[in-house]
Amino acid sequence: MKLSYYLMILFIVWNLAVFLIYGADKRRAVKDKWRVPEKTLILLALFFGATGAFIGMRVFRHKTQHKKFTVGVPLLMLLNYACIAAAVYFFCIR
Repeated sequence: MKLSYYLMILFIVWNLAVFLIYGADKRRAVKDKWRVPEKTLILLALFFGATGAFIGMRVFRHKTQHKKFTVGVPLLMLLNYACIAAAVYFFCIR
């Protein structure tokens, strides 16, 4: 298999992990237990996990009242996709 397939699988698995972390954090919030710091949640989204974070926010209704998440995560998702598109262009197409 090509490297691009492995990277795509890695991207999907990583976003699934981020999605599950957002779900676990929501569950902990409801049960008033130790939470994942907001800074960590944003960093997970920054490092190519914004799709999982965005879906997790919607599915679990988590962090939907915070501007840094409602605005920041979609912007990070655009940044993630722009970086992926640039990498595909420079390493696969060109």
